[in-house]
Amino acid sequence: MKKALKLFFVVFGILLLPVAEAGALTLTSPAFLDGERMPRNSGYKNGNISPALQWSGFPERTESFALIMDDPDARGWTHWVVFNIPVSVTGLMENFPREEELPDGTRQGVNDFKKVGYGGPSPPSGVHRYVFRLFALDSRIELDAGCSKRALLNAMKGHVLAEAKLTGKYGN
Repeated sequence: MKKALKLFFVVFGILLLPVAEAGALTLTSPAFLDGERMPRNSGYKNGNISPALQWSGFPERTESFALIMDDPDARGWTHWVVFNIPVSVTGLMENFPREEELPDGTRQGVNDFKKVGYGGPSPPSGVHRYVFRLFALDSRIELDAGCSKRALLNAMKGHVLAEAKLTGKYGN
């Protein structure tokens, strides 16, 4: 009985380890709280300024980060694709540069506005939700800058150690 109980706790602990590790990653913004309105100037037609983002609590094995921002209220319209963010980086500054590749190796993909970098909220009507998803990855991603969200998601398969989400709202 003691052996079976011991085995149960060992197996149970191993099963919980990835969950505990994955649950530790957090994504926040000094510009808005989760579920709240994003700043007006973050809108595509009102400045198109990306909000600052910060993260913490990533797994030790993390080698890089990727970030995707999309609008689930517009069939997943892609607003931002960023990847190969170095593990030493724990945030993106406000008004992040719209360059394909930065000196630190961070690369950006194409949004659904057909542009590289951040493309802010632009709901046709009403209030939409904008979800920022941060991924802690066990490697860098071998994709060229300018790739699509779909290409990045495919390349990340099997490499995601943890994921965090931050949702902002924007619109009338």
